[in-house]
Amino acid sequence: MTKKSDFPYLHGFTQVEQDRLRRQARFAEYSVYQNINFSETAQLLEVGCGVGAQSEILLRRFPNVECLTGIDLNDRQLATCEEYLSKIPYAAGRYHLEKMDASQMRFKSKNFDGAFLCWVLEHMPDPSKVLSEVRRVLKPGARILVNEVMNSSFFLDPYSPHVWQFWMAFNDYQLEIGGDPFIGMKLGNLLLSLGFREIETRIITWHYDNRQPAKRKEHIDEWTELMLSASDQLIQDGRLSKETVQSAKEELSSVSQNPNSVFHFSFMQAEARVY
Repeated sequence: MTKKSDFPYLHGFTQVEQDRLRRQARFAEYSVYQNINFSETAQLLEVGCGVGAQSEILLRRFPNVECLTGIDLNDRQLATCEEYLSKIPYAAGRYHLEKMDASQMRFKSKNFDGAFLCWVLEHMPDPSKVLSEVRRVLKPGARILVNEVMNSSFFLDPYSPHVWQFWMAFNDYQLEIGGDPFIGMKLGNLLLSLGFREIETRIITWHYDNRQPAKRKEHIDEWTELMLSASDQLIQDGRLSKETVQSAKEELSSVSQNPNSVFHFSFMQAEARVY
């Protein structure tokens, strides 16, 4: 029987994946944080802190945060997060980590000034329950900030059949293990149904073509890492063959070098308050 702390995760929990998550956080930092301001938040809850990739950024960007409380369900991720944050001077004494199910938090009601979730709900079997718990533990007037994927927005040119085969298997597998790779578009409805107020949604887009060739290559290469991080899981589960994965890798490399390629992906950022 699978232990609760070993919930299915598309990308796995290897050291290679943990390092990739930190690179990904830094890569997307400007896009994710350009409209975020937790400067008046003293007690901040981070749901799904993982390896501390976003925790480090939050503590660095918002020095007025007195304590970032990070929760996660995986022991290995939490241990890595603790090891990572413990070596960062500006994080000293400003974070607290707990192993906890986000859908059944042990915190008292009205405990936090703000909450942050980034690339987390896409992996949750019951996002509504998680958001309901977040609402319960937030103080009146507190803000929640959620970043989530909209995987149907992915576009790559020239057409690459094995990449698309990989991408379809990637999304199908995530759905079948209880996640939702399209949840970004649903955030407005979810927050509204749970009683959040002052709900705002922002679609943030990465669209690169010949006008920004360096950025285009950078994003395609980053996307290659993201996709291939799931290849072992997809092969083991019989969703893809090793040959298909290799062909997809070659196509991604070819598109990355193509002088007329196009890359597009959008994600959703939702913000709301509790009253």
